[in-house]
Amino acid sequence: MIMLLRGVVLSVALGLAASPVFADDPLAALKIARVLPETAAAPFDLKSLDGKSVQLADLKGKVVLVNFWATWCGPCKEEMPAFERLRQKLDPQRFALLTITTDLQRDGIKHFLANLHVQLPVLFDEDQDVSQAYLVRALPTTVLIDRQGRLVGRAVGPREWDAPKAIHLLQGMME
Repeated sequence: MIMLLRGVVLSVALGLAASPVFADDPLAALKIARVLPETAAAPFDLKSLDGKSVQLADLKGKVVLVNFWATWCGPCKEEMPAFERLRQKLDPQRFALLTITTDLQRDGIKHFLANLHVQLPVLFDEDQDVSQAYLVRALPTTVLIDRQGRLVGRAVGPREWDAPKAIHLLQGMME
């Protein structure tokens, strides 16, 4: 019942932008759809590729970019190197990048990341509860969470996450 209610709330919140798109809107420039203001990000506690528990609540105070992906997803593969470059450019004390997959083949994921020369944090959504809570319907889907733990926007499909516009947006949110 709680997941259903959360899904209803998120379905409204993750709809199209509630405000008009302006030329100087950094989210619109990146084709990131805004969510309703004050929408709390769904909490989660997932295991990482190295077996550690990662909770969204532990990242409060940081801007968090969460990418939902799979090894079989071609566009996901395309944007992974950009995520790695982005991760290296931003202050880890103020920014966190998480990737979430429903793939279960840990060795396959390690091989996938090694082939792309990326060292991104990978979390496992084995029961797909988190994917459902964030209404992931296509891959890749990326959500942006502010320092207070509120959803800001979501992008469906690949983006150039290390482009100057994206870096500027994230740095602005970290201030």
